[in-house]
Amino acid sequence: MQSSQSRSLVDWLSYLEQIHPVNIDMGLDRVGAVARRMSLTELPFKVITVAGTNGKGSSCAMAASILMAAGYKVGVYSSPHLLRFTERVRIDGEELCEQDHCDAFAAVEAARAEIALTFFEFATLAGLWLFRRAAPDVLLLEVGLGGRLDATNVVESDVGMITSIALDHCDWLGDTREAVAVEKAGVYRLAKPAISGEPNPPATIASEALRLGACLRQVGVDFYGDEHGERWDYHGERHWLDLPKPALPLMNAVTVLAALESLGLPLTESAIRQGLAEARLAGRMQRLQSAPLVIVDVAHNPHSAAYLASQLRLIPCSGRRRAVVGMLRDKDMAGSLAELDGLIDDWYLASLSGPRAASSAQLAMALGERGLAMTFESVTAAYDAALAASGPDDMVIVFGSFYTVAAVLAEPTAQA
Repeated sequence: MQSSQSRSLVDWLSYLEQIHPVNIDMGLDRVGAVARRMSLTELPFKVITVAGTNGKGSSCAMAASILMAAGYKVGVYSSPHLLRFTERVRIDGEELCEQDHCDAFAAVEAARAEIALTFFEFATLAGLWLFRRAAPDVLLLEVGLGGRLDATNVVESDVGMITSIALDHCDWLGDTREAVAVEKAGVYRLAKPAISGEPNPPATIASEALRLGACLRQVGVDFYGDEHGERWDYHGERHWLDLPKPALPLMNAVTVLAALESLGLPLTESAIRQGLAEARLAGRMQRLQSAPLVIVDVAHNPHSAAYLASQLRLIPCSGRRRAVVGMLRDKDMAGSLAELDGLIDDWYLASLSGPRAASSAQLAMALGERGLAMTFESVTAAYDAALAASGPDDMVIVFGSFYTVAAVLAEPTAQA
């Protein structure tokens, strides 16, 4: 292997995949020790840590859009990426160059010495190093898995935020919503604002916040949104009225405003309006073309599939709706597909690659008798077939995994 100074980003990513025997190794002892060596646990700017089963990415996108409209310098750490690793670290919406990431990896490698790190732990420390160097006014830190034992939780944040609680990653987080909530609430901090946007919260959110000494604010109790037509009002510590509905989930926008008002930075109503109107996130109800209409969405569990279904019901379609689906086999495939009952005419089921991938045959078993289904060996083959079968009045919906959406976005004809 080359020296740290001569490695390309591709070299580094290959190296990171080899140095730890497992992809997920929960716990903060190892990553925390390296973070302390690198002085990354207490950062000299505001930090909002965002946990939740779904909605983390869209919440970070809306918060960043509002903060940037208000004139703040904003960092966003997110995962996984769709097309490029560099998507994971953004400053004011822009990715950094590959050499910046190589420099960060070299810094982590020098600091970790004998300590083993997973890919995500190494990448998270590198991201934090880059953010400390860039010195934003606010860092939005998206949790990778859970919260309490996630690598992002080595940072002492100013606001802890939970978007939603549903069952996913049950092998790691528990098989009840109460257990999952305990893991998510691990991002809450003593005497700091603790925001919960889950409308049906398990009791363990409140009990964990109390145990940790955090200042809990819950949707429906301490803040809420009120829809009226194409506009909505926010009611919390402040009241912002007649706001534009964002292109991303409104339920997350409500929680974002609660987190931002708890952060304590001045925000104008014009910045909130502009930020909400302009917020976008690749792979979330993203329209690639019309005639036929093509929509991609990374929905990959029943909770996110239910939201996808609710949005599809709002989109008129006089032709046939075709779904291109690829999923990981450790997800609730049957539950996710069931959420789209009655909305899909033709199913194009695709095999993904990798150790966690579901085959198209496994997807067909999970689908059951919900519609006409065809199986394909790749997402690209399924997508091409769905497009070829579709006329101008039809709709093609691509969902099931980040990998599925990424395969379509990588197509030469895809339009962001």
